[in-house]
Amino acid sequence: MKKKVVVGMSGGVDSSVAAMLLKKQGYDVIGVTMQIWQDEEEAVKEANGGCCGLSAVDDARRVAERLEIPYYVMNFKKEFKCHVMDYFVDEYLRGHTPNPCIACNRYVKWESLLQRSLEIGADYIATGHYARIDRLPNGRFAIRNSVTAAKDQTYALYNLTQDQLSHTLMPVGEYTKDEIRALAEEAGLPVAHKPDSQEICFVPDNDYASFIDREAGEKVPGPGNFVTEDGRILGHHKGITHYTLGQRRGLDLPMGERVFVTAIRPETNEVVIGSNQELFTDKVLCENVNYMAVENITEPIRVLAKIRYNHKGEYGTLTRQPDGRVLCTFDVPVRAATPGQAMVFYQGEHVLGGGTIVL
Repeated sequence: MKKKVVVGMSGGVDSSVAAMLLKKQGYDVIGVTMQIWQDEEEAVKEANGGCCGLSAVDDARRVAERLEIPYYVMNFKKEFKCHVMDYFVDEYLRGHTPNPCIACNRYVKWESLLQRSLEIGADYIATGHYARIDRLPNGRFAIRNSVTAAKDQTYALYNLTQDQLSHTLMPVGEYTKDEIRALAEEAGLPVAHKPDSQEICFVPDNDYASFIDREAGEKVPGPGNFVTEDGRILGHHKGITHYTLGQRRGLDLPMGERVFVTAIRPETNEVVIGSNQELFTDKVLCENVNYMAVENITEPIRVLAKIRYNHKGEYGTLTRQPDGRVLCTFDVPVRAATPGQAMVFYQGEHVLGGGTIVL
């Protein structure tokens, strides 16, 4: 009997080819687009690209028809609002810089979609991520780098659980982007040359601060002071939600030299300004750690760690703290380790685990 797989189809070329590959491999494939856009005006919905817009449904449905697979739209508006949009706003209000795609992967694309897929009799869910899944000799499942470093998406998948990984397929991880587009074109898929979505799907104009202002309302702290590390006032800022660690542009401070945001203090509504050198550190602490390739660590262990999605990674020593948090001591200092972002650690090609940066 064929294994049944639900493919999360965003309307893009990667998830479309994932569905095609799995059908060719003999799976019973069902295409699903997750309805996550909220109740805004119809014109706004139409304009939203990526996996949030109505255009995603149109494109995914056309691909499903071409592949001759059943296709459905599932409503995940409530889950997306709670676990992604509200989280995004709350983190900025705390002076952090969140990664909504990681939250979406963990709580919407996997937890919610997987649960609903299992309820309708599916054995697996699948996505178009550029990553691979291995069962290791110790019995655990781990995310493995894709064959192409240019599109590797393992960083954003570090917090998937063992149960989720055991029910997940990622066929796209074996190919480069050019190969995926060539496969789509050869199969006559209508999205073969569709551009990749670049922005956060629920902030299509990239104006994060305005989005937070609308969503948070009276909770937005408003203007405050730019200060030096020792508290000297340099000027006035527009609100802490407009800034992130390492930012240089948009400060409007006549300092006569390049200056950067080196810290955000939500408790006093201050944005700390300093030199580029102050952004470097050789120690990064993270919490809410999810272990993947191992169940836990008890002794210091050597890893390659990434502190943001496009960070190439640096080698260091990972040490578990008494409270369960982990500290990475890097061989070479890293720049702008930002609270709220993820630190993901690797051993070889596999994700060992990751957590949320606190300092």
